[in-house]
Amino acid sequence: MIMSEKKALVPVEQKTVEFYEDQVTAVRLSSGEVFVPLRPIVEGLGLDWASQTRRINRDLILSDEQKRVAVTTTDSRHESMTREMLCLPLKYISGFLFGVNASRVKSEIRERLITYQRECYDVLAEAFQEGRLTADPTFSELLESESPAAQAYKMARAMMELARNQLLLEARIETHDVRLDAHEKRLEEVEATLGDSDRHVTPDQASQISQAVKTVAMKLSKASGRNEYGGVYGELYRKFGITSYKQLPAAKFDEAMRWLNEWRESIEGDVPF
Repeated sequence: MIMSEKKALVPVEQKTVEFYEDQVTAVRLSSGEVFVPLRPIVEGLGLDWASQTRRINRDLILSDEQKRVAVTTTDSRHESMTREMLCLPLKYISGFLFGVNASRVKSEIRERLITYQRECYDVLAEAFQEGRLTADPTFSELLESESPAAQAYKMARAMMELARNQLLLEARIETHDVRLDAHEKRLEEVEATLGDSDRHVTPDQASQISQAVKTVAMKLSKASGRNEYGGVYGELYRKFGITSYKQLPAAKFDEAMRWLNEWRESIEGDVPF
């Protein structure tokens, strides 16, 4: 794939490192990816530039990854100038270099080529990582600085954490208060029920009263020959001010049973219910 005539990319940073007796340049684009200009390396190794560009264009991966980048160079008069150069991503430099068969190059450049193949990527990667060209500083590293922005961020973060803990504490206290209020309400209800003199007898107590009334009524009916149930209940209701034996206050249960028992004893002298 032949490189299209698109406008050259403009790097945001450029750096040159020493590599034995050579200088190797690399640039970082706005995407953060590092690219390496190829022509200085190719010509520095004594290889034919035209042959190497044809090889790149024949390779499916290298041809797709190549970019034209505006690189600043220095001429023999030490004057700076910007040139568009064919570049490959740093991660593909080893692939490009290993594509050159060291056994087929001139003996005087063979050792140098092998050195590039073995070490060029590592040297560039290490240098540009230290120079922060391959990646932005991690956030944790930025926070280690004593800059006003870092200090303000750490202060804001601490305040947010404090506010979070306060919210959680208030929520727990509120939940505890709600549960405590509910518990106290239930306790008050129980205490009110236990202390309420108007609380009615239980179903079992009501059954005992009914049985005692029945016994008294049967004794009276046997002696008078009339149905005395209504009369006994009437006396019970008048004595305790109720309209149903089930409405007898619980506090009056023992008194009512004694009264019915004494009534029965007065009739026939029986033992208590």
